[in-house]
Amino acid sequence: MEYRRLGRSGLQLSVLSFGSWVSFSKQINDKTADELMGLAYDSGINFFDNAEAYALGESEKMMGRILKKKKWDRTSFVLSSKAYFGWHGNENKPNQTGNSRKHLTEACNEALQRMQVDYLDLFYCHRADKNTPIEETVRTMNTLIQQGKILYWGTSEWTGVEIMEAHRIAEKYGLIGPTMEQAQYNLFERNKIEADYSEIYKNVGLGTTIWSPLSSGLLTGKYNDGIPKNSRFAMPDMSSIKANVIQDDKIKKVKKLGELAAKMDVNIAALSIAWCIKNPNVTTAILGATKKQQLIENLSALEVLPLITADVLDKIEKIFQNKPTIL
Repeated sequence: MEYRRLGRSGLQLSVLSFGSWVSFSKQINDKTADELMGLAYDSGINFFDNAEAYALGESEKMMGRILKKKKWDRTSFVLSSKAYFGWHGNENKPNQTGNSRKHLTEACNEALQRMQVDYLDLFYCHRADKNTPIEETVRTMNTLIQQGKILYWGTSEWTGVEIMEAHRIAEKYGLIGPTMEQAQYNLFERNKIEADYSEIYKNVGLGTTIWSPLSSGLLTGKYNDGIPKNSRFAMPDMSSIKANVIQDDKIKKVKKLGELAAKMDVNIAALSIAWCIKNPNVTTAILGATKKQQLIENLSALEVLPLITADVLDKIEKIFQNKPTIL
């Protein structure tokens, strides 16, 4: 396993990590989660990602049960949560969502209770909140760090301008700014990581814990001939995401990538993940496997990484033709 520093912080994350979105408490039970987290940890993964909104809090509870059972040394792994969407679903009331001091503080406390830990290593604002001054959010996160409830704070799917505004406020008032951003990054979704944040890496440093490196499974090739019954896109609440992902032109590109993977004698999913972590600005790519074999295949991205030469990168660019323009 390779480990990379999270931005300019001293924290080191495994370049592959394990997340619970969609899968925990929806697709898999405690037994499977226990097996997958155990395999991940034994393979060198030290970062486990979660959020209040995942399965409306049940994902954090499940991960908490597994962690309690595993009895791993708390200093040996990194744990996260994210707040913004709330966990009451359609029953959310005012102040149960967003990045206000009230919600972020309560969401942090609830995450600690659900995952049965004393602190979170990473705590994210799951989205930007147009109704809360960024100064209030920055001050709240700084307070949570001072209280020892979180160690680093970050953002998820914020724009480069919003992240830099948080840093400006932090510098002005002597507060701690965001260390990391959790944005989607894969062969179909490249703009934020490659273009929008390009100056932030240089100016203040930014760790990235990217999600959906396989574009919700599309880059595994399993959707090339339709929607398998037990896949996430067969789930009713994934219909809106499915419409954005399962498109004919994208599937054509996946098939071409599959041909390249076959010529290289590698797994297409591993190739797609390896392409993500080839980018030095990616700290870690979050894996979301639901089966042991899936996780093993995803972990093989570490073996594929050295095979991604300039020639291979050029062939991939010719397939996707979507390299962002950096202004």
